[in-house]
This record gives sequence, structure tokens and C-alpha cells, in this order.
Amino acid sequence: MNISEIFYSIQGESTYSGLPCVFVRTSGCNLKCNYCDTKYANVVNCILTPREILSEINKFKHTSLVEITGGEPLFQQDIYELFDVLHSNYFQILLETNGSICLKDVPDYVAKIVDIKTPGSGFSDSFLTENLRFINPQKDNLKVVLSSPEDYEWIKAFLSKHNLSGQHILFSTVHDKIDPKIIIENILKDGLDVRFQLQLHKYIRDVK
Repeated sequence: MNISEIFYSIQGESTYSGLPCVFVRTSGCNLKCNYCDTKYANVVNCILTPREILSEINKFKHTSLVEITGGEPLFQQDIYELFDVLHSNYFQILLETNGSICLKDVPDYVAKIVDIKTPGSGFSDSFLTENLRFINPQKDNLKVVLSSPEDYEWIKAFLSKHNLSGQHILFSTVHDKIDPKIIIENILKDGLDVRFQLQLHKYIRDVK
């Protein structure tokens, strides 16, 4: 598998936020979002088999939580073997994915953190609505990153159209792009049943 980096830090953007976690960042992505903060993940720093990735993860002894992120992890077919290897070794697995690739084959034991891209990303037409069928609100997250009031109005209409609500839907703001208070005030005014959080990893970005 093409890998950008493997590191140990704090999970920063999901209902698992704040928990110690080993991150496996794959290289390569099919989108180029305007606010992407991991453009460096396009560089392949090493090529590892799923078993070799497991060996690297095992160097970190203090958590059984592993997040596979990117880039776009589902861009690589070997990801499914990696899921199996980690599951067989009793790891709790998180998958962060951009929502543009079908989730049908992702095993039920994997907790999915799935982006819905807003117009501010430049890829608001990338989300596969069929993926909504593969979201379990009890363990999976739908994640929305907002960069403007227009993004907020867009996602509000999207949620209404697809009859979506609940605390598994996560709103956050692009760091230093829009005041979070603007989005929070709108959530409260409109009575949206969603969860708001800051992108914690932006505040600890130098911690690895």
C-alpha cells in the first residue's frame, strides 16, 4: 500500500475525538478540496503490505484504536486486507473517507467517518447518495466541514432533502476561515439536530 505516514496522536474530528489513536495515512486522493490540509499525502513516503503496517502500528503500545485516513484510503484495493488484518488482531478501526467512493464493501466492524463535501470544498457533487444506505448512526459519522454561511445553507438543504438528523452528523468549521460562532448560532436558531465540534487536530497539529 502507498503510505504517507503512520503516527500516534489524538483523534481530532469525530465522535471519537479526544481519544489516543494510531493514524495510518495513505497516499493519493481522487479529490483536490480547496481547504485540504493534507496535500502532502499525495507523496508516497513508503510502500508497505498490510502485515508490515500492522508491525508499525504495534510499535505504539498505548491504544487499540487505529484510524485509516488519507488522502483517500478506499483509493487502494489492499485496504480491505488491512481491515481484515487489524480486525484479526483486535484493533478498533476507524475509516475516514471523502464520501465519493462506494462504502458497500466496508466491513460492519469498521466505524466510518464519511465526509459530505460542501460547495466551499469545490466538490459538492462528489458525495454518493447511495452511501447513506451504508451509514449506521450508532457507530458511523457523517462529517461536514463548513467554510461560509453559504455552506451552512447548502448542507441544511441537503439534510432536509435526505431526511437526515442526529448526533452522528458532525458540523465543524474550516480553521481560520469562518468564525465558529456563526455556524453555532445558525444551528441553534434553526434547531438542527446535529453535533458541532472544533477540528481538535488543528490545535495539536505538532503533537505526534
